[in-house]
Amino acid sequence: MVSANTTFFSEKLRNVLGRIWAIWGLIWFVSSLLVVIIFYLPCFVLKEPAKAKWHRIVSQIWMRGYLFIIGCSIKIIGRENYQLSGNYIVVCNHNSLMDVPVSTPFLPKANKTIAKKSFTRIPLFGWIYSFGSVLVDRRSEESRRKSFDAMKHILDIGLDMLIYPEGTRNKTNQPLATFYSGAFRLAEVTGKPILPVLLFHTRKILTPGKFFYLWPHTIEMHILPPELVKNRSAIELKDILFLRMTEYYLQHNY
Repeated sequence: MVSANTTFFSEKLRNVLGRIWAIWGLIWFVSSLLVVIIFYLPCFVLKEPAKAKWHRIVSQIWMRGYLFIIGCSIKIIGRENYQLSGNYIVVCNHNSLMDVPVSTPFLPKANKTIAKKSFTRIPLFGWIYSFGSVLVDRRSEESRRKSFDAMKHILDIGLDMLIYPEGTRNKTNQPLATFYSGAFRLAEVTGKPILPVLLFHTRKILTPGKFFYLWPHTIEMHILPPELVKNRSAIELKDILFLRMTEYYLQHNY
């Protein structure tokens, strides 16, 4: 039987090692960013959808290398549920800052994600962030309206639109935080099918409540069968997807 003292010191050691590993991760993130930013420069001149496709290629190469360096990997389950002949409104859970850099590059097809405009102020990374995003200032009604029109355009040109319906990272003790209606209103208006995606174990890599902490772990991306709109309202779609994704998360989280 493991004593309380052993558990205490084991946790203390893990916290120290996690912070040392975070320094390693930060050094490699910044240094690799300074290299890959060169390969993102064509995004300044490319038009959509070529810009999104090029952005995804570079991001995937970068993230595969970076995940390897920090001792992480990504496993994709359910790829057969994605039909390359069409495009989707992808709804994904959001537990960690690790979710965004792995979801966009590792989805089966080029996509854009809805993102906070304020993040574009980050030097260099802000460029990469904006190249792969539809930007929105949530405090502005006009910005929200323009972003909705931009998302419709993204779908019209054949790209996927990636949305985190929880709005921000889930900081509750529930599998999923309450969904907002935006993704489902977009589906109601456009008729595009909704593709539910669940990320597992990103909280174990960047653990909420632990400042400057990084721990190696495999990330799993589970792609579920799509949900057709079938003349259902945004509220109906939101409730259906919330239930489906919650049940799946509870069955597969370990």
